[in-house]
Amino acid sequence: MISQPARPGRKKYVLFDVDGTLIDAVSNQREVWGTWASRYGLDADEVYQVALRTRPMETFAQVAADLDPHACLAALHELEDEDVRSGVYTAFDGASELLRGLPPESWALVTSNYEHRVRGRFLRTGLPVPHVIVDAAAVEEGKPSRVPYLLAAEQLGAEPEDCLVIEDAPSGVRSGLGAGMTVWGVNAATAVEGVHRHFVSLREAVPHIRAFTADAHTNAAA
Repeated sequence: MISQPARPGRKKYVLFDVDGTLIDAVSNQREVWGTWASRYGLDADEVYQVALRTRPMETFAQVAADLDPHACLAALHELEDEDVRSGVYTAFDGASELLRGLPPESWALVTSNYEHRVRGRFLRTGLPVPHVIVDAAAVEEGKPSRVPYLLAAEQLGAEPEDCLVIEDAPSGVRSGLGAGMTVWGVNAATAVEGVHRHFVSLREAVPHIRAFTADAHTNAAA
């Protein structure tokens, strides 16, 4: 799907994924799933490989079909909440500089995680928190559905064609594309299928994201 070009002179908005895009949580996620797998006597590596590709309830169906999925989810949430309190988190290079340079009303977070965990991780890494956070509890259909990104645009008062999505994962890329937005990929050696631009790192993307948002001000003043 091809995104609509942003309209000259109109305000631009940036919608960020969180894990893998702004915050490096790979080791945390691996540790959480490893602890969860050990609790149920499962192979940690096999569970994690499934968890990378699916949402938790789908993961449970594949790796622990004989267990109560709701009990599995409760145990996972407990471990994730503890990790937010005690785990070590790192923001990707350029994240703090980028977010602090954007007007607070011009950007949002769109995550498959929960808002309280996002706020905890941002507090631990010193990242600023925006006015709009669309989390797993805010929508019935998560990524790759277009719903999360459309809801974020609505809450910002933005049109989809004026929004830039920054993602690292295929499901998030499909979500942004489905919403009719421009989608750029970061923090991957190779481009995710469908992205309009690809950057190996978030740091590499920072000046281009700034330019995207600055175009509206430049054109409006011309």
